[in-house]
Amino acid sequence: MSKKPIRVLITGAGGGSVGSQILDALKMAKTPYYIVSTNTNPNKTGLYSVDKGYLLPKAEDPQYIFELLKICKYEKIQVIIPGSEQELGVIGLNVAKFKENKILPLINTPEVIEICQNKLKTMEALKANGLLYPKYAILGKKTLPKGFSFPVVIKPSKGGGGSRNVFIIQDQNDLEFYGTYYKKKGLIPLIQEYIGTPNHEYTVGVLSDLEGKILGSIALRREISGNLSTLLQIENKKDKNNPLTLSTGVSQGFVDDYNDVRKYCEKIAFVLGSRGPLNIQCRKTPKGIYTMEINPRFSGTSSIRALLGFNEPDTLIRKHLLGEKVSEMRYKKGLVLREFRMEYIKFSQISQLKKQGYIGNSYG
Repeated sequence: MSKKPIRVLITGAGGGSVGSQILDALKMAKTPYYIVSTNTNPNKTGLYSVDKGYLLPKAEDPQYIFELLKICKYEKIQVIIPGSEQELGVIGLNVAKFKENKILPLINTPEVIEICQNKLKTMEALKANGLLYPKYAILGKKTLPKGFSFPVVIKPSKGGGGSRNVFIIQDQNDLEFYGTYYKKKGLIPLIQEYIGTPNHEYTVGVLSDLEGKILGSIALRREISGNLSTLLQIENKKDKNNPLTLSTGVSQGFVDDYNDVRKYCEKIAFVLGSRGPLNIQCRKTPKGIYTMEINPRFSGTSSIRALLGFNEPDTLIRKHLLGEKVSEMRYKKGLVLREFRMEYIKFSQISQLKKQGYIGNSYG
C-alpha cells in the first residue's frame, strides 16, 4: 500500500452524481488519497468536501480539455476519473493527452463508450451477440411500429444512463403526446417493450482491469419503493393488479450472490470488450435476463458497493498504478438503504470559489 497519498482528480463531483459516488468510495478505501474535484457549478458539495475543488467550463467548451489538463499538471494528478456522462465521452476521446502526461484515466474504451452511449447501438450489440434484449425501434411516425403492443417505454436514443425524458406509453394518445414532446426537445425517441416487473430489476457492476480481465461482479436487486428510487409508477390499464414502474438513477436494495444474473452480465462485459467499469441494468423474467441499458462507467451505486467491500475505483488504482496483485473481490451481503444527506457551506467559501476558480488547500 502506498504511504504517500495518491493524487486523484474526479470530475463532475456533487449532488447525487456518479462523481460523488466515486468520491465516497475513495474516502472509504484504506489507500491514502489526495482528492481534487471539478464541477461547472459552484453550488455543488463535491467541491467543498475534498482537498481542492476547481471550477471548469462545460465539457462541450473548446477549452475544456486544456483547462482540465492545466489543473492536472498543477496538482500533479496521477489518476483522473470522469464523474459525469458528458465528460466521459470527451475525456475518452482525449485519453492519449492524459497518458502523455503520465496520468492514468480510469475509463472504458472509446469503442465501448460509443456503443453504450447510443441506446440503439447497445441493443444492436446485444442482438449481434445472441443476448436477450427488449424489442426496440426508433419511433418515426406517431404510430406504434409493427410487432409492438402497449405498454412500451420511450427514451432518448442517445446519451448515457439516467432517467431524464424516460416515460411509459400505454395507448395511442400517450404515443402522440410524447412523440410531440420529443420533437420539441430535438430528441430521437427509442421505444422498447416493457419487460418484467420491478421486483426483479437488478443493477450489476462488472469490473474488468484495463487489459480486459474480469476482476469481479456485484449485483443489487433493486428495492423500488418511495420517491427516492421510483421515477414513475402508474396504473397498468391492462392489468390493474400490477402497476407499471420505472426506477430512478438512485439505487438501493438487496446485495446477494445472484450468480445467474452476475454471470450473464459478465458475459456481456466480455463480448463488448469492456475495460474498467461497466454497469448493467436488467430485469429477470421467466424467459431469461433482459438487458435494459448498459453504462460504460462507474455507477450511482459505487459507494454502496464500496461500503460492502467491492471498491471499484480503489481496486483499479491499486492494480494499475501501484502494481498490486488484486485478489478475489469478496464483499458483504445484505440490504442497503439510502437517504438524503445535508452539508453546510459558508457564503465565504462560495465567494472564494467563484473569485479564484478553486477552493481548498494550496499545493504543497
